[in-house]
Amino acid sequence: MKDFYTLGDLSTRAHLDSGAEQPARLAVLGHPVTHSLSPQLHQPALDAHNAGLRYIRLEVEPGKINEALQRLRELEFIGANVTVPHKFEALDACTDIDANARTLGAVNTILFDGPDTLGFNTDGPGFVRAIHEEFLVDVKDLRIMIVGAGGGAGQAIASQCALEGCEHLVLVNRSLDKLTPLAQRLAPHFASDRLEGPGDRLRILPLDSPELHAESDHIDLIVNATSVGLKRTDPSPLPGACLQPHHLVYDTIYSPPQTRLLQEASNHGARTANGLSLLLHQGVLAFQLWFPGSHPLNTMRSALRQAVG
Repeated sequence: MKDFYTLGDLSTRAHLDSGAEQPARLAVLGHPVTHSLSPQLHQPALDAHNAGLRYIRLEVEPGKINEALQRLRELEFIGANVTVPHKFEALDACTDIDANARTLGAVNTILFDGPDTLGFNTDGPGFVRAIHEEFLVDVKDLRIMIVGAGGGAGQAIASQCALEGCEHLVLVNRSLDKLTPLAQRLAPHFASDRLEGPGDRLRILPLDSPELHAESDHIDLIVNATSVGLKRTDPSPLPGACLQPHHLVYDTIYSPPQTRLLQEASNHGARTANGLSLLLHQGVLAFQLWFPGSHPLNTMRSALRQAVG
């Protein structure tokens, strides 16, 4: 068995399962994918469920998601998880999209149903559960800044925050190209009978904006939804001057467990958490889509603790 597989390994069922005791029927699709802890999360849940199946990592280059899903369907996979950078591409590759995934604007979970490829998004609901678990607060009561809001995970989290009715939402990205249509889509969620209008409760800023520091003064929760931090040599995606002791700082990255952002936030006295709890809760929701009525939370939590030592 391999640490990860490629499209070439999906040629036949015999080739894919060569040397394995159980057939591969679930996968995580990413680029890169070798860092993913999804197999350590899902395999113990599959074993506890007596599914007799194997969960694998699948390295898929951008532009190849449709082909990958077609091959998985032909090999009778149950479904798949989708991670960076494929969540937008997966949305377009599905034949039917769950209403929540359509609202969140990205797909992170696939379910094959006969000839249909169904797309779901568990990132948003998983994020809400993760924030409550880590900080004992509800997203709806927070003023939130999302760095990297233009990406697949960032857009899903931003949309979920809007659906939850958070107090204030600041969307930050390297460029505003992806943020403008996102903000237009989310604006109706911030229209209310409050004295302030959508423009006061929803803002978009480029990462190099001189207003970023002043805006961070009024933020409760900072979320990193970029991939900056996956490499130990990566800098923080946010200037250190924006980090303050009253902040809650959540990095969706979980490997490495302590990114530069989390380290600098801790140095400033902020409370921090990495993306393991998001991985856990979105994974539980995905597993329950594949196996309705299952309850894998405790098994998955124990597996993650063991995986990260």
